[in-house]
Amino acid sequence: MQPSQNLPRPAAAQSLIDRTQIIYALHALSLAIGVIGTVTVVGAFLLGWPSIIAVILNYVWRSEVTGTWLESHFRWQIRTFWFGLLWVSLCVLFVMGTLGIGLLVAWLPIGILTIWFIYRIVRGWLALRDRKAMYV
Repeated sequence: MQPSQNLPRPAAAQSLIDRTQIIYALHALSLAIGVIGTVTVVGAFLLGWPSIIAVILNYVWRSEVTGTWLESHFRWQIRTFWFGLLWVSLCVLFVMGTLGIGLLVAWLPIGILTIWFIYRIVRGWLALRDRKAMYV
């Protein structure tokens, strides 16, 4: 029986796992900057350089994980970034559409989005540690 050609060799697999770890670490760094810094967690996650670098790395390395269980982690990370950007954009449009009055209401979805970002990074990183695929 011949091994599947889509599965990386053990040495390559560890390299890909390390890359996925780096991407989770960059996203976590953005979250930490948001908590410690003067900006919001959501702003730091979406506009901070670590998350922007992370999503770029997701796209650059995505072809290398195609067909492996790590592909689900890359999809998870990419979706976390883009869906977060979508929700923040909708909140910004709502605030602009209400001429700033909606700012009082917009903090609730931004707070929920903050918790969602933290959940997605922690859940994904723990699954990676346990060598499990992410099912979205």
